[in-house]
Amino acid sequence: MERYKIHLKGRSEIQGIKKAGKLVIDTLNLVESFIRPGITTDDINTLVHDFTIKNGAKPAPLNYKGFPKSVCVSVNEVICHGIPGKRRLLDGDIVNVDVTSILNGYFADANKTFFVGTPGKDAKRVVSVSRECLKYGIEMVRPGNTIGDIGWAIQTYAEGEKCSVVREFVGHGVGLDFHEPPQVPHYGKKRDGITLVPGMVFTIEPMINLGKKDMRILSDEWTAITADNSLSAQFEQTVLVTESGVESLTPYDLNYPI
Repeated sequence: MERYKIHLKGRSEIQGIKKAGKLVIDTLNLVESFIRPGITTDDINTLVHDFTIKNGAKPAPLNYKGFPKSVCVSVNEVICHGIPGKRRLLDGDIVNVDVTSILNGYFADANKTFFVGTPGKDAKRVVSVSRECLKYGIEMVRPGNTIGDIGWAIQTYAEGEKCSVVREFVGHGVGLDFHEPPQVPHYGKKRDGITLVPGMVFTIEPMINLGKKDMRILSDEWTAITADNSLSAQFEQTVLVTESGVESLTPYDLNYPI
């Protein structure tokens, strides 16, 4: 994939990314056990930072292009890149926690959207649709398919559920760096884009809004929110194109009831 500057991962590199991926999932599981009404988003940052360092890794977001924290924490109308701070989680909120760890030089990236306390109908709906979008996207990953097939599957499902897909942020190659080629849009047409081949490693991370797809960036130059203040949810995994299909390098259950 030299033409596209895509580095196909070899066996030892895949094993390194898998180990980083296990730490990412262990971190998300710890966060899930910790989330409750009354904590601040900065409390989540402290938890993630300390756990990452304790396990001999580094939090990739910290100081990345000036990002000041170790994890992105995005609540309700925040689409992505929420900077942890004094915002306190309330009963009924949804909160996305996006973890990227660097372990022994290898990067893995995953996120989940969690319920805080008891979710309402709208919260359940957008979280469910977002999770299903990731599932449909991963199902399209196999040699011979294209990146457009992934976006088509996600967009078709989301819009069929009367939700919208954020256009400005995309999935990306990962493994030896935080962001590598290729870009992986979460919308598109069948058969468009780069053909998938074994050894490609990238994230799929659809951002799904309950309202319109439009967004704006706050004055901190990081936090992206829905333009209409509707709820937004996201799920992400790092996946490997195998000889016969796909393997998640940050696997977690996408079939639990909501």
